[in-house]
Amino acid sequence: QVQLVDAGGGLVQAGGSLRLSCAASGRTFDSYLMGWFRQAPGKEREFVAAITWTYGRTYYADSVKGRFTISRDNAKNTAYLQMNSLKPEDTAVYYCGLSYYSGNYARSTNYDYWGQGTQVTVSS
Repeated sequence: QVQLVDAGGGLVQAGGSLRLSCAASGRTFDSYLMGWFRQAPGKEREFVAAITWTYGRTYYADSVKGRFTISRDNAKNTAYLQMNSLKPEDTAVYYCGLSYYSGNYARSTNYDYWGQGTQVTVSS
């Protein structure tokens, strides 16, 4: 079993920054990938960013490239999402997910465990 605890959301003005964290516990030693997704009201969950645990290879959605940075601390089993230059359209609940497989990192069905979500609200 794995538990993911994501945190760090909040209310911020457009142009501001937030840093999300996702702490993993349990069976994490053979996990492959940690990803961040977001879901706005009335919309489907969409891919934001992902990182491989071993080599730190990163992937980003086009909408966040150059503004968001995903990183990980293997010793702490924690992944981070630094979000800069936030826009109102970034408003959503952000979820971290953990995957044991090297499949499509942008597909939510590739992930085996999810955090509870953290709300990010960007005001204009």
